[in-house]
Amino acid sequence: MKLRNLFLLIALSLPVCLSAQTSKQIYLQRADFLLQQILTLYKVEKYGLLTETYPRNPEQRITYTANTGAVVNQQEVSFLWPYSALVSGCVSLYKVSGQKKYRKLMDRQIKPGLDLYWDSTRIPHCYQSYPAFAGHNDRYYDDNDWVAIDFCDYYERTGDKEYLEKAIQLHDYIYSGWSEELGGGIYWCEQKKESKNTCSNAPATVLCMKLFKLTKDAKYLEQAKKTYQWTRDNLCDPSDFVYWDNKNLQGKVDPAKYTYNSGQMIQAGVLLYQVTGEKHYLKEAQQTAEGACRFFLKVQPIATGEMKFFPGTPWFNVILFRGLKALYLVDRNEAYIKTMIENADYAWNYTRDENGLFSNDWSGNRKEQFKSLLENACMIELFAEISELQ
Repeated sequence: MKLRNLFLLIALSLPVCLSAQTSKQIYLQRADFLLQQILTLYKVEKYGLLTETYPRNPEQRITYTANTGAVVNQQEVSFLWPYSALVSGCVSLYKVSGQKKYRKLMDRQIKPGLDLYWDSTRIPHCYQSYPAFAGHNDRYYDDNDWVAIDFCDYYERTGDKEYLEKAIQLHDYIYSGWSEELGGGIYWCEQKKESKNTCSNAPATVLCMKLFKLTKDAKYLEQAKKTYQWTRDNLCDPSDFVYWDNKNLQGKVDPAKYTYNSGQMIQAGVLLYQVTGEKHYLKEAQQTAEGACRFFLKVQPIATGEMKFFPGTPWFNVILFRGLKALYLVDRNEAYIKTMIENADYAWNYTRDENGLFSNDWSGNRKEQFKSLLENACMIELFAEISELQ
């Protein structure tokens, strides 16, 4: 590691108890450090994109796709989902800091890289799961949800209509995946319409609320209400208000629970409450926040004793934080965000490798040789968003 990076790692790990402004800067510096490390270590010069892991895993097996598109042998670059985490991180950094260097980076490097995933040959157009230079690949409604949400946030800060127009275009693609089978809902994968998932419907609700805020077009509010209610009726566990993963077309629920699904429904509920004033949305968000923290937080051993941690799924946890932060800004109950911030601080101070990168387990009890782009890029967003609370 370069000596400069070593000094920065040490400096950013020091306990800081000075002013709120100092604390904010520490979190912003952490986010910026990770951004620069990722752009350097994961870089694929040939394409201006990033690798799936650092170092690159020669035996890499991708397990999160439906695998119905073109076979990607020994893929040279990451899939869309991990790359989009970098988009989210850069947008968050620009949003909370206003520093022009992040806008320049987004417009001149990150967005052009993202555009390599754009599929202009199938209608409706959208981002596909692997760059178009490798041929057709699967297209996921949830992948496009995340990008469209980022574009809304970026447009709100920049006023650049290109991003709003693209967000609307992606919205239209996403809702082309709505059908009346199972009484409504959006599929997960366009090429494998076998289930309707919380991860495609909950962020679609958030997207609609953001588009309603930006355009004042009532159709987005109505879509948000409809999508939210379908997801709650079909995929919310009534015993703890935590969300299941999906329901297949035979009506069978997959009971797996992941932090991000509940996080997006918390955020959706808060956004609906803020616009409509209907208190049941806020109550439902609070119920899910309470249930999620009870369900997901587990005690783990650490050097000084024990501590509660969220699961070893950092990107999912960061999406949960979006919901918890939105809820905190309304009800000012800091319990849930406090635990997430403590997890992030512990991971930063005690679990990173010699390059300053994270393994998936924030407790540090399990480590990976190959550091995931997804699970590291998401930490840019997390530290940037925490800085806004200082």
